[in-house]
Amino acid sequence: MTPSTEDGDGASADHLSTGRGTGLSAARGTVPPGAGRLRLVRWGGLAGAVLLAVASWLGGVFPEFTGGVNPVSIWRGEHGPVLLTAWLAGTAGLVGAWWAARHAVPSTRWAYLTAGLWTLPLLVTVPTGSRDVYSYACQGWVYASGGDPYAGGVAAAGCPWLDAISPIWRDTAAPYGPVFVLLAGAAAALGGSLLGTVALLRVVAVLGVLLAAACLPGLARAAGVPARRAVWLVLACPLVGVHLVAGAHNDAVMVGLLLAGLLLVVRHPGQRPRLLFGGALLGLAVAVKVTALVVLPFAALAAVAGIVTFRALLRDGLWVVAGAVTALLATSAASGLGFGWIGGLTRSGDSEQWTSPPTAVGFTVDYAGGLLGRDPNAVPVVRAVAVVLLAVLLVVVWLRAWQGLRRLNGVRQRVARLAAARPRVALAGAGLALAATVALAPVFHPWYAVWPLAVLAVAATRTTWFLLPCAVASFLTLPDGTNLARFTKAPGAILMTVLVLWLAVRATRSSGGSRGPLLPLFDEQGSPATTS
Repeated sequence: MTPSTEDGDGASADHLSTGRGTGLSAARGTVPPGAGRLRLVRWGGLAGAVLLAVASWLGGVFPEFTGGVNPVSIWRGEHGPVLLTAWLAGTAGLVGAWWAARHAVPSTRWAYLTAGLWTLPLLVTVPTGSRDVYSYACQGWVYASGGDPYAGGVAAAGCPWLDAISPIWRDTAAPYGPVFVLLAGAAAALGGSLLGTVALLRVVAVLGVLLAAACLPGLARAAGVPARRAVWLVLACPLVGVHLVAGAHNDAVMVGLLLAGLLLVVRHPGQRPRLLFGGALLGLAVAVKVTALVVLPFAALAAVAGIVTFRALLRDGLWVVAGAVTALLATSAASGLGFGWIGGLTRSGDSEQWTSPPTAVGFTVDYAGGLLGRDPNAVPVVRAVAVVLLAVLLVVVWLRAWQGLRRLNGVRQRVARLAAARPRVALAGAGLALAATVALAPVFHPWYAVWPLAVLAVAATRTTWFLLPCAVASFLTLPDGTNLARFTKAPGAILMTVLVLWLAVRATRSSGGSRGPLLPLFDEQGSPATTS
């Protein structure tokens, strides 16, 4: 079965699928699967989604908060064996089907239809994977009632749905930007009840996913990547269906706005009105979650038309920055709350789990200190070091992207390949920046992995290195929001620390090569040189 050319990928995608000159994972001589295997992927994934939906109704995140339970008590509880079996089998089915087709999606249309089919059962579930949507609802209620969700926790504001929220977040100010507070406030005002508010928040999340789905083919084509691959990697990823759709996380809105802004910038470099609008969309993404801010410098690079120079960067890139700043100021003023949301960010690290590499290293240091009769309390220190390291890495990645674009000034290539290489460099840099942000953040939740996934899927030449963490992260939570990391603290922290050390040794060894002091991010032609 040959890849279709009637799905919008066009001739360029067919050229890429032959593997001539691109090094794409989907194009390294992989033979597309037969119709039987495709049917198995589609219907096997659907079976997994149905099992997850069943598990959510048996033991999902119902409004009544029971204090959280461990997997053993779930197993012994009502419907316990059926609940856990359905959840784990459903997750395995979705992950396995997504993984099996990652290198040989037959067409963009097939990817859309299959991912959409898997999403249908998850549209009608109880919220799954976390209780965050109830926090959103209470924050929206506070705002709709004339209060300030940035001034304090929802408990002090008198939210009537307080029992649905985990205690750790009841006294915490909202850490989200004004755009999402406005959306949550509208959902609370229109929904009236908790059920109505949660339903509208899910609609908002689905709209965010649909916006991302609409932008993926254009971004992939701009970067010279087959659209069918990008659509599949993002939309069929279990994290999207389970956490962004069923869990109604606001990350869906951030990712949708982020991709929309990037699409406008990469398709219209040098066109100032469109760059301004693209920057505004990026600013709206930042006004949902501040994480999107790390993409802005790379969007400025993508905005440059013609020869890449510092003067050209100022000429074109500043329009993107101006659009983002304008959107942030306008939404902050429209909410009437100013920049109070920045203060809420300081509490985002209250949760401590080994799934965050810096936190895991801190745990391991504390364990080692305990063996020596000491209490290093290393977690805050390691987290602070990670923030500094992140700042350095973001600068390094940006400089490497800049150097890659500058090298392209003197590279003689066919116009089509040059046109694709430039956006790919900027987009790959943005994806790597998001990946570094997730890896070095003080807290990691499974849905965070969608941030880099959404951008790297349209730019990276190899995929295993960022798909594998997404697959593993899909198994970290239970339907009632229980995080399995809570019950594997010591072994998880030690294993994560070993992984961090292995990556550090690998990076150190690569620094002795002839291509620079760090593992190279881009090859001599300016294309991303990410490794599996």
